Amino acid sequence: MPLKRKKRKEPNYCSYIHKVLKQIHPELSIQQKTMLSINSLLDDVMHRLNGFSAKTALVAKKNTLQATHVKAAVGLLMRDKLATHAIAEGSKAVALFSKK
Repeated sequence: MPLKRKKRKEPNYCSYIHKVLKQIHPELSIQQKTMLSINSLLDDVMHRLNGFSAKTALVAKKNTLQATHVKAAVGLLMRDKLATHAIAEGSKAVALFSKK
């Protein structure tokens, strides 16, 4: 009897969306439909970032994805100030992670 494969769970960013909302506007709430829409948007952005990062690593002839590949993907996907802020926050997160 063949083994059944488990269905892969899609990532869920709802708890993070809620945390960020409460940091910025503690008095506001969010509807479930809106939460699901933002979750879907973030999922799409993550898939695109993963794809661009992988392509950047392939062009650089590397087998391991590095922070520089992700930075390049963010620069390609996002424009101007959004890319600048995203790269700055990502660099800060990598620096904090590296200290541990």
